[in-house]
Amino acid sequence: MEIMGTPPSTDNLKELGLKDISKVHWNLSPSKLTEISIEKRMGRKANSGALAINTGKFTGRSPKDRFIVKDTLTESAVWWGDINIPFDQNNFDGIYQKMMKYFENKDIYVRDAYACSVPEFQLNLRVINEFPWSNQFASNMFIDPKQDELPHFNPEWHIINAPGFKADPETDGTRQENFAIINFTKKMILIGGTGYTGEIKKGIFSVLNFVLPHQKNTLSMHCSANLGQDGDTAIFFGLSGTGKTTLSADPNRMLIGDDEHGWSNNTIFNFEGGCYAKCIDLSPEKEPDIWNAIKPGAILENVIFKENSDEVDFSKSDITENTRVSYPIDFINNIAPGSKGDNPKNIFFLTADAFGVLPPISKLTKGQAMFHFISGYTAKVAGTEEGITEPVTAFSACFGAPFLPLHPTKYAEMLGNKMESANVNVWLVNTGWTGGPYGVGTRMKLSYTRAMITAALNGELNHVNYQTHPVFGLKMPVNCPGVPNEVLNPVNTWEDKVSYENKAYHLADQFNKNFSQFKEKASKTILEAAPKSKALVD
Repeated sequence: MEIMGTPPSTDNLKELGLKDISKVHWNLSPSKLTEISIEKRMGRKANSGALAINTGKFTGRSPKDRFIVKDTLTESAVWWGDINIPFDQNNFDGIYQKMMKYFENKDIYVRDAYACSVPEFQLNLRVINEFPWSNQFASNMFIDPKQDELPHFNPEWHIINAPGFKADPETDGTRQENFAIINFTKKMILIGGTGYTGEIKKGIFSVLNFVLPHQKNTLSMHCSANLGQDGDTAIFFGLSGTGKTTLSADPNRMLIGDDEHGWSNNTIFNFEGGCYAKCIDLSPEKEPDIWNAIKPGAILENVIFKENSDEVDFSKSDITENTRVSYPIDFINNIAPGSKGDNPKNIFFLTADAFGVLPPISKLTKGQAMFHFISGYTAKVAGTEEGITEPVTAFSACFGAPFLPLHPTKYAEMLGNKMESANVNVWLVNTGWTGGPYGVGTRMKLSYTRAMITAALNGELNHVNYQTHPVFGLKMPVNCPGVPNEVLNPVNTWEDKVSYENKAYHLADQFNKNFSQFKEKASKTILEAAPKSKALVD
C-alpha cells in the first residue's frame, strides 16, 4: 500500500477493512487534488482557476435513497417515514463489506476534518473518497485541522464515498443502485452510486441534527447567520427562492455561515468550513461575494463552458438548474472571526408568498414562531417545476425537512425555549408578491425588504404601533422607515378586498392542512398559533 501525503498516527484503514489499496492519498492540499483530477481527466480548469467537474448521473440529492439504520439507538428516537427510511443492520454490513472489496487495487483519498466551528461540539471526521475532487469538496466544506493537530487526529465518524460502486437492490435492500446510509451506532455514512457531493455535506448535517438536539441540548438549524458591527447576531431561515443568500449577505455585517448552524446555550456557530452556493445565472452584480470566491481551490459542478472557451456560461442549465460551486468560507472577505456569534437578537423566517397574502414583515409570538418554524412555508410559481401553472404551497418542516432525523416539534420546542430565554425577536418576512397573487400583483421590491430587515436589526420596529392580521393573527407594523405605509398591510395593496380575504382563508387552510401531520405531538402553545379557518369564523 503506497502512501502519499501525511497519514496520522491513527491510521485505521486496515481495521476498517481497506486492504490491498493501490495508493492512499492522505490530507492532500486542494491544489494537489485539483492537479490529480485534471491529470485523471476528471475535470478541467476554468479561466478563474477553479476546478470544473461533472457529478455524473446525479446532479442533486436523491431523498428516496437516503436511509438510517434502524437499531436500538434509533428505533424510538428517529421520526420514521418518507424522510427517514429505515434500513436493516445486516444489509448495511453487507454493503459495507462489498464497498471494502470494491476499493481493492484502487487509489483512495483520505481526509481528516472537523464539523462545527466550536471545539465543544466538534465531530472528528475521516472522509474516504474514491475520487480526488470529492475529497477536495470535503476540504472545502468541512474544517481542516491545524498542521500540529493532524498527527494525532482521532476520527469519531467515518464517511465512505464511492460514486462508482453500485448496489444491487435485490440483495442489498436499497431502492436502486445509489444510496446514502447513516449508521448512528457505528458512526458511519456510506455513499455509493452517486457523484453528487452534496450527499457528503448533508449526510453530516443529518448526523448533527440527531446528535446535537438529542444528546447535547443544542438546536441544529438549516439557516444562514451574520454578525453586526456591534456584535448582534441575526439568523435567516428560508427555502430556495426566498432570498436567504441575498439578504444575509450584507456588506455591513460579517457572515457567520450560509447554510448550517448550531445554537448552544449562548452561541451561534457554523457547522461548516465552507459554502456550497447555487450558481445558475450568477453574475458579479447579483452575488459579488460568490462570484469573487470562484478562484483556485473552488469546485464548480455541472456548469457549461462557452464554446471553444475556458469561460463558464452561468446562464446555461444544459446539465442541470442545480449548478453549484463549493469554496472555503475564507474565500469571502467579510466573515465573522471563529465562524460564531452570541445569542441572536433577531431571527427572520423568509417566505416568497406567491398568493400575495402574508404581510411583508410581521412580528411573531413564541407560539407563532414555533408554528411557522414547523410549517417552513414558501410558494412555487409557474415555471419553477414541470407541471406548475399557478402558485402552489410548499412546506418543509423547520426549513429543512429532508435532514431531520427527529420529529419537527422537537426542534420547534427548542427554538421556542431559546427564543424566550434569550429574548429574541422573530420576524416573518414575505419576499413574494404584493397587490395580488402571482400573475396579478408584483414581486416585493428588494429595497423595501432590505429596509424592513434593517429597521428590525436596528431596533426601529420595537417602538412602532402594530395591527393584527385578521386571519393569521400576525402583528404588522403600521410604519417602517423606507417603506410606504400602505405596503405594510397586504389588504391595502389589493383592489378587491373580498378577493384578498378569500385568498387569505385559502392559504390558511393550506397551512392547517399541512400542519395536521404534526398536531399529535404539538403543544397547546403551538396549536393556538394556527391561522383561522373560514368555517370557524362563519
